[in-house]
Amino acid sequence: MNLLFMDDKGECKMENASPMINKIENKKRRCSVKDLKDRHWIERLSKIDYAYQAIVNIHTGNAFGFEALLRCHVQAGFISIDDVFDQAYNQGILHQVDLFLRKKAIAKFARFKGSSHVKLFYNLDNRLFDTTDYSPGNTAQMLEDHGYALDDICFEISEKHNFHCHMKVSKVLNAYRSQGYKIAVDDCGAGFSGLQMLYYAEPDYIKIDRFFIQNLQNDPKKRLFVSTIVNLAHFMGSLVLAEGVETLGEYQLCKEIGCDMVQGYFVQKPQLDLAQLLKRYNSIGQLTRNERRNGRFEDRSLITSQTSYITPVYSNCSISTIFDQFRGEEDTSFFPVINSYSEPVGVIRETAFKDYIYSKFGRQLLENPSLGKNISRFITKIPIADIHSSVEKLIEIYTQFNNIEGLIMVEDMKYIGVLSTNALLKIINEKNLTVARNQNPLTKLPGNTMIHEYFAKTLSDISSTYHLVYFDFDNFKPFNDRYGFRNGDRLILMFADLLKKAGFSKNRFVGHVGGDDFFLGIKGSSHSSIIKEMENLAKRFKKNAESFYDLNTLKQGFLLAKDRENKQRKMPLMTVSVAVLELSKYQERACSIEDAGNMIAQLKKEAKRSKAGFSNANIMDFIPCMLQSPLDVSQIVINA
Repeated sequence: MNLLFMDDKGECKMENASPMINKIENKKRRCSVKDLKDRHWIERLSKIDYAYQAIVNIHTGNAFGFEALLRCHVQAGFISIDDVFDQAYNQGILHQVDLFLRKKAIAKFARFKGSSHVKLFYNLDNRLFDTTDYSPGNTAQMLEDHGYALDDICFEISEKHNFHCHMKVSKVLNAYRSQGYKIAVDDCGAGFSGLQMLYYAEPDYIKIDRFFIQNLQNDPKKRLFVSTIVNLAHFMGSLVLAEGVETLGEYQLCKEIGCDMVQGYFVQKPQLDLAQLLKRYNSIGQLTRNERRNGRFEDRSLITSQTSYITPVYSNCSISTIFDQFRGEEDTSFFPVINSYSEPVGVIRETAFKDYIYSKFGRQLLENPSLGKNISRFITKIPIADIHSSVEKLIEIYTQFNNIEGLIMVEDMKYIGVLSTNALLKIINEKNLTVARNQNPLTKLPGNTMIHEYFAKTLSDISSTYHLVYFDFDNFKPFNDRYGFRNGDRLILMFADLLKKAGFSKNRFVGHVGGDDFFLGIKGSSHSSIIKEMENLAKRFKKNAESFYDLNTLKQGFLLAKDRENKQRKMPLMTVSVAVLELSKYQERACSIEDAGNMIAQLKKEAKRSKAGFSNANIMDFIPCMLQSPLDVSQIVINA
């Protein structure tokens, strides 16, 4: 019997199949690994148990999978978890020990999984690939015995130990992937291999090491590292999992940066008792619902309207099926590829078949039953994005990859469609129009709608300290009456420029309420530094405003004008009143947007009455009074 195949140079050839079949049978025989026979090891390993820790969708809280974590190692006579594998490796039985433990982890988890699709994340010691007894193909039977599909397990490859041969590892991982297993790089950024691991492993998931997540909100350098890893992962078509998330601040910043999943004490500690595991962690989902209720995620309807559903193909289909689909949809140049759980794997482009179609035996090779069942060689990864993402995040992902197809869109990790390049351009245009509509026409600063949204965000985000600053000109009307509206507009533009310079930062928001009223939101700075900065800003405005008066008025130090009762009197030169409301982190802000607005309005009135034109307070000074009796603002005013 002859077999048609393609050689390393891409040329099709025919050879007698018998020698090849013999090689395959021999390889199968070599793949069977002897079970662990050492009674002492079996007795020790039988005392080991597994705990499972949830890995959840960062937007919904739905459990995507659970990581199997080894426990009870001390009872088994090991000084640490690493000691289990170190001893096995030194005795040359690492693979046998791993298979024993792998079977144990799968069997226990099967009791929880039931009929629901949640993945088991299982850690592989990367020294397995260097052992003499290592051979792939031993997990499928374990999974089948417990009703698992190959898509149900994800192998985590750690950077804990260095690889001796990256090409060998790449070959093994490609074999895993072609069978349908998922691959994750664990503890990314903490090991020896670094970027080489990502390059050779081409993982489906990248798990960012806890070191980079811890205290993320207070460490700009860590934020840069995490952002870089997230962008690199999305460029490679991988999803990002943040490990060791323990606080609300870490969770929110991981979400803001663009992580897809989270794992850590903030969600749930590892559980030995399967009854404690959940399919959905409502505390995470509630955070997202709160953000939506407060005006966040207004981009979702815009993104959904532009997402097109392109009929996908399944990763286990034959090449002839894909041919038929391309013939049936001639205008389509690619198809998304999904697994049996509708999770995207990548895309198959029509151009991927050209080398085969135009070669001498290419078509026959593609239609050969023994080769046509595996389409993994034709799959190309492209970026995947969640439907809950902001427009800015989608643009950031796309511009770094700049592929033809656009972005694969998912909801709860399930394929829902493709956001094409043209669709992204339409979204950008619509977003720009929306921003323009919400801008003040004079200063081009965000108007009341966007200020309202910022208020909502600050009230819901207790992981950071915010300062809400309100500015109102003093004696603006007499100036306007005397020098005209054009000069009044010039004065407003002058102050807007001062604010833009003060607000030129990612953690600052500048808005124009209207007329001579302005708003500045600041995230993360200390209270004392904000007070000092606002004092200096008020002084600069006063000095700059003096240049708008004529010399005689300036020399007098006042302006003769009519007051609100139409009486002629001496009006002071223009200044600005400043009201500062502090929202300290980790304090529950049990008030509505309207309540916060009223607090600032009261502070503004007090600032105008004070000699310095300045007042500030903490929101907690107001809330107890709101619950008990009307607030006496004079008790909380601090004159600058």
